Amino acid sequence: MRSKPLVAATSLLVTFMIFYLPSQALSTSWAYSFVVWDDHLYVISDEYVTHINDEIGHVTNYSDMEQYGGNFSNTYRKGTKYYSIEGISTDVAIAVNEGNGKYRKAVREGEYTYNRGVSAYTMSVLGTIAVLLILFLVYTRFFQKEVR
Repeated sequence: MRSKPLVAATSLLVTFMIFYLPSQALSTSWAYSFVVWDDHLYVISDEYVTHINDEIGHVTNYSDMEQYGGNFSNTYRKGTKYYSIEGISTDVAIAVNEGNGKYRKAVREGEYTYNRGVSAYTMSVLGTIAVLLILFLVYTRFFQKEVR
């Protein structure tokens, strides 16, 4: 009769894992083109600028499917350079080199907080592990009492 509780507990755990564990999205839908610089998100505008100043950084991560930390972009490839714009603070806008002497203005939208804190997915996995551990401990205590 030991196998009935074990089969029931295993079935419960498998069912719990199937329905409780979230699945990660395979792609991200972007509302707009952007770059990230200095932990801030800059939305790509339709405006080109001609008076640029110093190079201030470059794209370190590119993806049109997932988010990343660092100088990330969903539009520009790794290595694309960022510049400050003459007469405009980098707190307002920066320029992104598109090649062929063209620089597109990117307007600061706000702080980029992707890589800060623990993601919802990570919290779900940790929560699942905690619940499974508790269920295992309860089951083993119950099973030990039944055997005695």
